[in-house]
Amino acid sequence: MASSDAAPAPSPAPSPAAPVDPNFPPVGGAYAKYVLGLLVLVYAMNFIDRQILAILAEDIKRDLGLSDADLGFLYGTAFAVFYALFGIPLGRLADNWVRTRLLSIGLFVWSSMTALSGLSTNFLQLSFARVGVGIGEASAAPSAFSMLSDWFPREKRATALAIYSAGLYLGGGVSLLIGAVVVRAWNTAYPAGGPMGLVGWQAAFLAVGFPGLLLSMWVATLKEPIRGRAEALPEPAKVPNVGRKLWEDISSVIPPLTLFHLAPFGARVLATNIAVAAAFALLAALLIRVTGDIPQWVAICLGGYAVTSWAQSLKERDRPTYALIWGTPTFLLALVGFGSISFVGYSIGFWAAPYAIRTFVVPMAASGAALPWYASKEIVALTLGGWGAAGGFIGVVTGGFVSDWVKKRNPGGRILVAGLAVLVPAPFIWLMYTTDGLGLFLLYNIPLAFGSMYVGIAAATTQDLVLPRMRGAATATYFIGTTLLGLGLGPYFTGAVSKVTGSLATGVLALLLMAPLTLVCLYLVYRKLPAAEATRIERARAAGEPI
Repeated sequence: MASSDAAPAPSPAPSPAAPVDPNFPPVGGAYAKYVLGLLVLVYAMNFIDRQILAILAEDIKRDLGLSDADLGFLYGTAFAVFYALFGIPLGRLADNWVRTRLLSIGLFVWSSMTALSGLSTNFLQLSFARVGVGIGEASAAPSAFSMLSDWFPREKRATALAIYSAGLYLGGGVSLLIGAVVVRAWNTAYPAGGPMGLVGWQAAFLAVGFPGLLLSMWVATLKEPIRGRAEALPEPAKVPNVGRKLWEDISSVIPPLTLFHLAPFGARVLATNIAVAAAFALLAALLIRVTGDIPQWVAICLGGYAVTSWAQSLKERDRPTYALIWGTPTFLLALVGFGSISFVGYSIGFWAAPYAIRTFVVPMAASGAALPWYASKEIVALTLGGWGAAGGFIGVVTGGFVSDWVKKRNPGGRILVAGLAVLVPAPFIWLMYTTDGLGLFLLYNIPLAFGSMYVGIAAATTQDLVLPRMRGAATATYFIGTTLLGLGLGPYFTGAVSKVTGSLATGVLALLLMAPLTLVCLYLVYRKLPAAEATRIERARAAGEPI
């Protein structure tokens, strides 16, 4: 099994691709662009359902009696852990099954769970609904990344994936405005509670959940792309017994099924897994003792154990895929590097609106003085959300386009562009959360658009390091970094620091401590990436891949 990025002995070139039906839509053609457009809409809906909690946070905190750490758990950990865990079997399913069908089903599930969030009346119910949203959304990225990588040629892949990824900023931005408008309209119409006693924040969840059910039917009409055609590689053989393989992948990540799953691979594998479980249990106990936040650390450590179990299983069941993902240092460095960027991005994306409302809007309204035009909850939501959508879209598309251009001249050049997502926003984050004026807070938010430049680059980098049949697994692994590390820890970290210090600003500013780790990881990826990409086929063959 290959365990590094170094090239093994030269191997013959891969077999030529099989002939393709001339009537099937071409790679990069009009139909590919149509698919891309629809998937952008799906991703926007994905982030509307995920991000709307940010603008509803203050109302939910008040009505359910929650702390900032509880809000960070609801937004981040409750969603992220199950998103990451189910992303593994669903990512593998995307490699083995019909991706259009998988995405349609997933969209239906997460939209239904978003609507059910609107019926929640306590912390536990809302937590379970957020878990359901995470499980449903886990189908989206592996399916979409894999489909787009087969619909667009390699030299345009970062651009296509960046455009797709821009949907998260469109959805995240629009969600703030939708949430603010629905809450105000509902509470104005029903000040004592509407039908079934629902209040504004509950109505907002219902309002964004139902449209996704209709969109899932549209997604089901898409054509399934041909795997490998964009790179002139032979189409992988159809995978038999897809249901059995899905169960194997589910049992490889869900305790205690993990123990029964790994037992047939030998006593050494099982003993290692039990030792890992014990280590994570001790870590959870320690962190719970220090912080008192039981759900947070049970969920995170459960996620860490499950990911380790899956990596063990993958090593035994699919050595080529293991070699190109967990056995490739470049991939792991990218996982941590891009995950640490998302640690900061997700936290700021969630806490910006609550911070502005809590620090500026509420005190200004309570003062009784004349207010500037922008000092309302709705305008703050429109400003942060509108620029979050526009600026995020501009940043992610620009990052993808520029990185594709740079890569033609420098094999590792995409990573240099990704570094801008760390270096440019950092000073403006400091300025935002140290200013005493709402106007300056909103103004300093503008350069944070650079923070989205890495998204398409990260997607393309992880896809380029593996073979076509492994793209769903690669995407699921990449999202372990962005969800467990980024979404699962970032918003909670800020909320926990806020809880301890009594200052949400301090919680946000503490995020900047992540920058050195990010930059070191990106530098190492930059150095290692060209060799890792150039040797992927040879390393896969050395691990047993029949290509």
